[in-house]
Amino acid sequence: MRKTGIFLLAFLLSLGFSSCDSNAAEKSLRSENEGKIATANENTTEGAVVYLTEDSFKSLVWNYNINPQEWVYEGELPAVIDFYADWCGPCKRVAPIMDKLAKEYNGRVIIYKVDTDANRELSSVFGIRSIPSVMFIPKNGKPAMQPGAMQEEQYKQIIEEFVLGNKKNEK
Repeated sequence: MRKTGIFLLAFLLSLGFSSCDSNAAEKSLRSENEGKIATANENTTEGAVVYLTEDSFKSLVWNYNINPQEWVYEGELPAVIDFYADWCGPCKRVAPIMDKLAKEYNGRVIIYKVDTDANRELSSVFGIRSIPSVMFIPKNGKPAMQPGAMQEEQYKQIIEEFVLGNKKNEK
């Protein structure tokens, strides 16, 4: 019985280490992307989600230090920003939707992600209290924030109507 318990413990620990390694690989990939993003042009995203840091947010989206009272969008394209955390279950369900939207709207809308744990200042600036929270930014006008996870079709509708301004004609 004792040998079985030790074997089971060793097996469970090995599972834990392998999941940490895959998570570390994901974070490493994200860190590589963040390094490129700080100087990246929005048109070079090639349909991929772009991870932002506080510094890259200020240069690509809005520099709230220079314009604290007024929204001045720095981007060339309308945008969607997914505020998330690695430990958040609903955020993990939204992530593949954001990846798909980045490909589908490539060249028309840029999809950003902000890790709220790593970028606490941004979370504070926008008053993020629940995650995921998604910000929709039209090219002209003020952004809108939507807390909570939604279905892919709901994100598409908001992108089409609010972000891109493709209003449906009502009869």
